[in-house]
Amino acid sequence: MEKNDNDTYQIETRELVKVAVSGWLGTAMEFMDFQLYSLAAAIVFNEVFFPNSSPAMGLIMSMGTYGAGYVARLIGAYIFGRIGDKMGRRTVLFVTITLMGLASTLIGFLPTYQKVGILAPIGLVVLRIFQGLGAGAEISGAGVMVAEFSKVKNRGLIGSLVCLGTSSGTLLANLVWSIILMNVNENDLLTWGWRIPFFASFVVMIAAILIRIFVKESPVMAEKKKLLLKEREEKEKNSKPVKVKRKGKKSFAIALGLRFGQAGNSGILQTYLAGFIVTVLLMQKTVATNANIISSLISFMTIPVVGYLGDKFGRRKLYMILSFAMAVYAIPMMMMINSKNVVVLTIALVIGLNVGCQGIFALENVMLSELFGSKNRVTLVSLAKEIAGVIATGFGPLIAASWVSAVSGSWLPVAIMLIVFSLSTFFSSYASEDVTGRDLNDLDDAM
Repeated sequence: MEKNDNDTYQIETRELVKVAVSGWLGTAMEFMDFQLYSLAAAIVFNEVFFPNSSPAMGLIMSMGTYGAGYVARLIGAYIFGRIGDKMGRRTVLFVTITLMGLASTLIGFLPTYQKVGILAPIGLVVLRIFQGLGAGAEISGAGVMVAEFSKVKNRGLIGSLVCLGTSSGTLLANLVWSIILMNVNENDLLTWGWRIPFFASFVVMIAAILIRIFVKESPVMAEKKKLLLKEREEKEKNSKPVKVKRKGKKSFAIALGLRFGQAGNSGILQTYLAGFIVTVLLMQKTVATNANIISSLISFMTIPVVGYLGDKFGRRKLYMILSFAMAVYAIPMMMMINSKNVVVLTIALVIGLNVGCQGIFALENVMLSELFGSKNRVTLVSLAKEIAGVIATGFGPLIAASWVSAVSGSWLPVAIMLIVFSLSTFFSSYASEDVTGRDLNDLDDAM
């Protein structure tokens, strides 16, 4: 019996829901893992793994270990990106989620510096590297998968739902840390309390794997095989070789710039400022985690709204508006944070995170997918994200920690870095064409 249009629509809708939920959970786990680590690095790792250092130097070393995971992400982006383009998007998403989840869980089992000495931070770095390898293509693969399943008219809205995983992961990580900090004393925190958040990621990993078992392969993969076969046949018929533009230099450069600004803002706002508030402003450890929780809750509205507006008015235009707004807001935000007033500080962080981080991220997965052709989409999206991530998110917090320490705790270096990151995104989007609604079956890059 043939399926009618309504049956086909229902099947496509069910598949889209499964893909969206799968991408959401994978992204939630990635951001939960990395937020768990970043908060631990800012709050306890300087004492658990680097106890012989000064507080400022311990924070710098913790952030350096944080950066090691981002170097590994670059390697993972290429390896798993190629697998995603050659073997299928669905295949690579099984591997990445498992690798990330196991590495994060094992961090919770690590012995401390007091028990095994230098082997403790070495073990931390090794697990961070494995965690980074898996994360290198996780969010890129999930973003590409959802974009390729979505209809053109609501691609931005549906694609942005994957980004809700960032809010979910950040929310879960901060909730777990807040509960622990409020209920565990300092001695127990350093002894066993810091391990609990890393055990929690195992639950998310299992849920994501169970859903991905039932997800079908992207329809673009099937179409790509047909187009590549047709292309080979045309080459064989023609005496002169047919030149095909693929890895467009402009598309890749623009993708790098777009990602650089968002990743840089994320590294400063979500990672470094947690340590800045505790070690420089000498405020309670729960101040930053509470601000992140509130911001994550609000972003459940921000992200789909930005995704919808991107469909309606164009993603390029929204990129320019949000990134310029963040550049203007950077100095007032840091002045508000430096006031040490908990309410004012929280408001400042919530606005910054939703404008300069979550809002821009809501556009990123879909626009980067539209910049590249289907031939190497997962690889190029992953590499663009991770090259920029290594520079901006991996080393941004380290540079910020060193610079602030060098100028005796001034907030001005942090504001300057946020302005630079935001202007990078602004000028990259200005130089780009508006690729909103582009045919994702096209083998060629947009520019």
